[in-house]
Amino acid sequence: MDTRERAAQVTTEVSRTLAGTGVVVDDVSVQQAGRRRLVRVFLARDLSGLAEGDDTSTVEPLTLDEVADATRAVSAALDASDAMGESAYTLEVSSPGLDRPLTTRDHFRRNVGRLVAVALTDGGTLDGRLVAVGADGIRLTDNTERQLAWEEVAKATVQVEFARAEKKDH
Repeated sequence: MDTRERAAQVTTEVSRTLAGTGVVVDDVSVQQAGRRRLVRVFLARDLSGLAEGDDTSTVEPLTLDEVADATRAVSAALDASDAMGESAYTLEVSSPGLDRPLTTRDHFRRNVGRLVAVALTDGGTLDGRLVAVGADGIRLTDNTERQLAWEEVAKATVQVEFARAEKKDH
């Protein structure tokens, strides 16, 4: 079984294990590392609880406790299943970092309210606050509001902010 097939099998097992917890599998990678395999499972907040048509509310990131609980569940499930075969493996479970490109609608949706840098398909770039994510595209604001169709977005990344004016205590 190659690493893609193994990753698909791990994804299925982990998704089943996490069903109903508010946590979903964002990505899985399996790499050979000497005699062992390195299994990386990236988790994200489940968006299925958002109201139909809600494209502007913020989504809280996973807490460390949620990731720790999920790690224990994933580890137990993989140990009990045949998803990893007989070979030894190292398991890493985390949420994707800020440097991960936003490539799917769900990636963008989980980052509403954050500052993003968007590379456009025409070669341009835009920086702005992501205020809405809909079926047709995204809406950014930075002095002016701009609607971008999905076809206009080549890639995007979340920008690090150390302090936001509206989040400060007064």
